[in-house]
Amino acid sequence: MYETFFEMTNTPFRNDIHVDALYISSDMSEILSRLEYAVSRQLFAIITADVGCGKSTTIRRFTNSMSDDKYEVLYLSDSKLTPRWFYKGLLDQLGIESKFYRGDARRQLHQQLEIIRGVYGKHVVTIVDEAHLLARETLEEIRFLLNTKMDSVQPMSLILVGQNELWDKLKRQHYAAIRQRIDLKCEIPPYDRSQTDEYIRTHLSYAKGNQDIFTDKALDEIFRYSAGSARAINKLCTHALIFAAQRAKKLIDDHMIRTVIAGELP
Repeated sequence: MYETFFEMTNTPFRNDIHVDALYISSDMSEILSRLEYAVSRQLFAIITADVGCGKSTTIRRFTNSMSDDKYEVLYLSDSKLTPRWFYKGLLDQLGIESKFYRGDARRQLHQQLEIIRGVYGKHVVTIVDEAHLLARETLEEIRFLLNTKMDSVQPMSLILVGQNELWDKLKRQHYAAIRQRIDLKCEIPPYDRSQTDEYIRTHLSYAKGNQDIFTDKALDEIFRYSAGSARAINKLCTHALIFAAQRAKKLIDDHMIRTVIAGELP
């Protein structure tokens, strides 16, 4: 394994790195602050990003920072989420058996939200991942769910997370009603060249090995290939480390990166 060759204690470019060790760019820091504001005010927010640009990382970091005494976090990720299964998924997490008809299930959920807020003094935060795949019917049901007490208060904080096409979908005329309810829109940009460098160095620091493995020109090639996508950076850096270890090379230069891109990546 390359970790032994590079004298690493941890594996640097994995998806399951503990949230405390994750690289937090200035963009992500700002988005986390906006999300904290959204949940404190029980607002409706959406998060969008290109594929591999850190949506899941942002949500992991955000939910890990939330106090269990103050917030009840519900999480759904299902591309086939119908209104009925939307309510069932939320009620299941609250330990409640959902009724069959959506209207009944909606009333059940509202009742539980009132109990959680009134009895336990907690805010409910619902996160719906892969939201760009949601059908129009489900998005409309979410609007109905948020329309309570003559539109004076939202029953919970809601965060929709999806690829950039989610916002493209919501900009269409027949989604105007739900779009107008969105309080905050957060778009996660890809890393720039400097952030790509910082990302790689942060992960190498987490690995507790040599942090001067990639030359500056190698970092240029990694940025050019990845276009600032964290997922692409992870893949290329992992393959480059394996390639270098197999050839007993302690330093990875731009030529090696180009060789890996041409011959090693699927």
